[in-house]
Amino acid sequence: MDFPRALRDRRTRRQLSQLDLALRAGTTQRYLSFIESGRSVPGRNMVVRLAESLELPLRDRNELLLAAGYAPAYPESPLDDPALAPVRTAIDHVLRGHLPYPALVVDRGGDLIAANTAFGLITEGAAAELVGPGRNVYRLALHPEGLAPRIGNLAEWARHILARLGHLADLRAELAAYVPELEGSAGALGFAVPLRLRSSYGELRLMTTVTTFATAVDVTLAELKLEAFLPADEATAEALAAAGRESSSGQAPGNM
Repeated sequence: MDFPRALRDRRTRRQLSQLDLALRAGTTQRYLSFIESGRSVPGRNMVVRLAESLELPLRDRNELLLAAGYAPAYPESPLDDPALAPVRTAIDHVLRGHLPYPALVVDRGGDLIAANTAFGLITEGAAAELVGPGRNVYRLALHPEGLAPRIGNLAEWARHILARLGHLADLRAELAAYVPELEGSAGALGFAVPLRLRSSYGELRLMTTVTTFATAVDVTLAELKLEAFLPADEATAEALAAAGRESSSGQAPGNM
């Protein structure tokens, strides 16, 4: 895609007028109009400013730079790069800090990077080929040999999962075929839709939080997501605490 069209598409997707974007980027609507029509060629710094003003993910910022004929500004390092050693240490620390509550880290595609020992309670009974580092956690969640048979509100939870997969069309289509028809929810949902998961400690009612590295300037780091499963009621909190006491606390939380 040529740069003028790439810029225009990203601007309209964010429902910004040319004037809105120009003000954010510290330029004029006239100049922005010239850029989008191909009458002016912006410098590298202007492309970076436009990408920042659009609040694009780092991967998209690099793609916009490439479309304009410039080299990417943001590196994409493998997670085992020595430069990311502090990141791996931080991930390990954060995962341990969530115990006895399950927590995991996934990449952009939903593949598991690491998990703490409490995550074993979430995955119990799932097929071995769906579990572990490098396996896709969204597939694990909805596959009939994964968590699906143990989820008490599968249609609701599937809607939550599928809504997160807009950038993964093939995976979304695969997983949508596994779940019941997604009918509209009836009645009050409360403050959040919990995951109702049957386990060896009884039914767990879990809500989730997602954390990212907000100041990341490396594509790999920026796309990591840490998801924690937190108890939605006292019974679940007690069950997770009991599971934590009985687990092997000496093991490392996942494999980096």
